[in-house]
Amino acid sequence: MIERTLAIIKPDAVERRLTGTIIARIEAEGFQIRAMKRVHLSKAQAEGFYAVHRERPFFASLTAFMSSGPAIVVVLESADAIRKWRALMGATDPAKADPGTLRKEFAQSIERNATHGSDAPDTAAYEIGYFFSGTELI
Repeated sequence: MIERTLAIIKPDAVERRLTGTIIARIEAEGFQIRAMKRVHLSKAQAEGFYAVHRERPFFASLTAFMSSGPAIVVVLESADAIRKWRALMGATDPAKADPGTLRKEFAQSIERNATHGSDAPDTAAYEIGYFFSGTELI
């Protein structure tokens, strides 16, 4: 089934100039890029995006990090896009990520882990809508 998911190249990866490398990997894996833009989230925007984690102990540090610099938000499309993108990203903890995954190669820590991806179809729909209007999706 063809589906869409949201990918974020997080501020740590943008700062380290890994955007092109990560985009190249995305395309090499067969994803279609349906929308892409550079954003610099305010603290309030980061809190809105990650509202589902508001009660978690890492919420404040996560939203501070995600609003610390520019990020690239991307809508990816492919068969089984959510599972496929999460597999390419690897485990949240880079120490537990499989070799060859983006987080194994580029993450610096659990928080500074280079990429984000939606975890389910409902989440993907919400997250894509948070950053893109329908007319921006090609």
